[in-house]
Amino acid sequence: MKLGYARVSTRDQCLNRQLDILKDYGCEKIWQEKISGQEKLRPELENLLKYARQGDIIVVNSISRLARSLRDLLSIVDQLKEAKVDLVSLQEQWLDTTTAQGQLLLTIFGGLSEFERNLISERTRDGLKSARARGRVGGRPKVNDEKIERALMLYDLKALGVMDICRMTGISKTTLYKYLKIRKFESQNRRK
Repeated sequence: MKLGYARVSTRDQCLNRQLDILKDYGCEKIWQEKISGQEKLRPELENLLKYARQGDIIVVNSISRLARSLRDLLSIVDQLKEAKVDLVSLQEQWLDTTTAQGQLLLTIFGGLSEFERNLISERTRDGLKSARARGRVGGRPKVNDEKIERALMLYDLKALGVMDICRMTGISKTTLYKYLKIRKFESQNRRK
């Protein structure tokens, strides 16, 4: 069964052109939504993917209506492949998983996407290694122990509010509460 998916980005836009094209192609059922492609949750697309059964073909006018990025497209294609459902884009004729050429091109794109992810990881590791060699360590800088002690002492005096203590010592509220929690935990363990 041919299943269509039509999407426009705003409520003001019209789906009629896409719906006509999908009906002319022979789609028996069409899911449609008016939602930005940048939205991660597209309920009608999710409903379509749940509805599709082995042997069905999902048809879109353009891949821009279906996926936000190459990674998103490949994720959807993997999901469809697992369910043994094909995908056809009418504007991008190379995207037709019912053909050997379409499957080959998607495999190549998948390989290129994985290659790109691996390159980014490799560059990140090399950058961190280079920074460590120069004595730099990633993450937040370590908080000065003297500042922590002073903040805890001011907190115990109960003369100032937490925000005032943080301003005076230069540590964040989160850091102060973290060390208060550590101190409480250590105190409880000493009692046991």
